[in-house]
Amino acid sequence: MELEKDRIIVASDVQRDGIGIEVYRNNELITEIFRSDSKKTRTIRTFKENVSLELMEESITKFKKEIPWEYISH
Repeated sequence: MELEKDRIIVASDVQRDGIGIEVYRNNELITEIFRSDSKKTRTIRTFKENVSLELMEESITKFKKEIPWEYISH
């Protein structure tokens, strides 16, 4: 199976105790938006020096649509 060059992947992370999205352009990871349930934070991490405002806004909108806003308590 070949992945699309431009894609958003929803992924959970057990080690960091949360869930988030990864945004890829031309098969390159550009940014990650992550909800940490243990820290009760939402963060953005970029893997490129410059990320366009349009891509960041699109990514935030997708994050809000795909990831539940409420933190999960364990």
